Amino acid sequence: MLAKTARLTESGDFARATKTGLRCSTTNFVGYLYINATSTEPARAGLIISKSVGGSVVRHRLARKIRHCLHDQYAQLPAGSLLVIKGLNKSATANCQIEISEVVSLLVKKTHERASKK
Repeated sequence: MLAKTARLTESGDFARATKTGLRCSTTNFVGYLYINATSTEPARAGLIISKSVGGSVVRHRLARKIRHCLHDQYAQLPAGSLLVIKGLNKSATANCQIEISEVVSLLVKKTHERASKK
């Protein structure tokens, strides 16, 4: 599980990450990563799981799986970054461990590529 200080809780942070952050997707998940270069705060992560995924029990089970997977990937995130993982329609039956690690790795890779171009 992620620590409470490592979670996104404000709608403005979710909007900032999804609207202006880098985007990467797999079959069942979409990841957004917003980098705040001036911030020294630790990275924070949040989830978006819509009702199209399933009922309440299914959505909460998926959220727990994703948070567990993010716990392993959290160390890769740059300081001050905002990560949002969005579960798509069939994500309840997905292999979260593989896809979440793929999404986070691709987003971090894109971040390093953009930083090296500047």
